[in-house]
Amino acid sequence: MSPKKAKKRAEGASSNVFSMFEQAQIQEFKEAFTIMDQNRDGFIDKNDLRDTFAALGRLNVKQEEIDDMLKEAPGPINFTVFLTMFGEKLKGADPEETILNAFKVFDPEGTGTLKKDYVTEMLTTQADRFSAEEMEQMFVAFPPDVAGNLDYKNLVHIITHGEEKDQE
Repeated sequence: MSPKKAKKRAEGASSNVFSMFEQAQIQEFKEAFTIMDQNRDGFIDKNDLRDTFAALGRLNVKQEEIDDMLKEAPGPINFTVFLTMFGEKLKGADPEETILNAFKVFDPEGTGTLKKDYVTEMLTTQADRFSAEEMEQMFVAFPPDVAGNLDYKNLVHIITHGEEKDQE
């Protein structure tokens, strides 16, 4: 297949992929693509991947690993194909499982609960900080038990399904 035909096919891979993401997300993907497209030719190839891994500190990446990554694409990886591949990966992501996994990081014993004080500290001091008012609203909506534990499994279920889980 000529590079011109490959380019056409890659462009037509999924024209509505841009409707899957918000404009800000597309811009972030574009920045990531630009960083990975080390030789600035508009396509990510094996040399670009090797250079990207090197920039991230992984110097001994096997050629087989790079080839496997490139095989996931239907053709040459331009920005549209790159975005489509991410869309397909994210489409299968279960939001409930994703949120649960985030809470599990703070629950190494796997109890399904977190101390109210700990949750408050984490949500008011890290990343997108919650205000005192937002914390109060959360604990009114999802009150901790008498021991001060927040049942995050139930919280996640309500966030993702809009209703309490039936207690078994």
